[in-house]
Amino acid sequence: MESFATIRARAAERKGGEDVIEGLMPDTLPDAELAGIPDDRWLAGMTRAVFNSGFNWKVIEAKWDGFEAAFHGFDPGRVAFMDDDRIDALTKNPDIVRHAGKITATRENAVFVTGLIREHGSAGAFFANWPATDQVGLMEVLKKRGSRLGGNTGQYFLRFARKDSFVLGGDVVKALIKWGAVEKNPTSKRDLAAVQAAFNTWQAESGRTMAHISRTLAMSVGEED
Repeated sequence: MESFATIRARAAERKGGEDVIEGLMPDTLPDAELAGIPDDRWLAGMTRAVFNSGFNWKVIEAKWDGFEAAFHGFDPGRVAFMDDDRIDALTKNPDIVRHAGKITATRENAVFVTGLIREHGSAGAFFANWPATDQVGLMEVLKKRGSRLGGNTGQYFLRFARKDSFVLGGDVVKALIKWGAVEKNPTSKRDLAAVQAAFNTWQAESGRTMAHISRTLAMSVGEED
């Protein structure tokens, strides 16, 4: 597997220099700030990620005030106890995207969030305390306990919450293959474990966040790779 220093140099070469790529690095929040994010914002973030998947993100953004109103400001307790009649009414609400499965997923994710509150005191405490060196384990929790939060949807949710994390988008996967971390698109548990091990190795080498490593990987490849 190639060193992170080599990958970073390749990204800088492709994008116009170290200063350029440094300016493109994503922000992350320290654990104390993550822990302080209110529970309703975690549910809102899950909902936005779920609705963004498969839709134009600008459409979701334009309707977001309608989502906030329809889901009671994403109060987890209130949303978790929405009955089926209320869910059905939302499928006819023009102020939001009327996708029945994703509307139902919001209620299911409210149940997930209320469970985290019971178990950890707050959803923020749960996400803040989960180590970046085991993101694959966190992705499994999102997939099993959340609704429609598997795969890239869960990864984008973490990134938009500004928790230190990687996103296995197309260019990142291409880079992981090019630089010897995996041989193919990592979907199996074995390959995802190899991805986590590679990120952990590069983090130990560089002192960079997982988010910075992920973005650098994406910038290190192009159409010729």
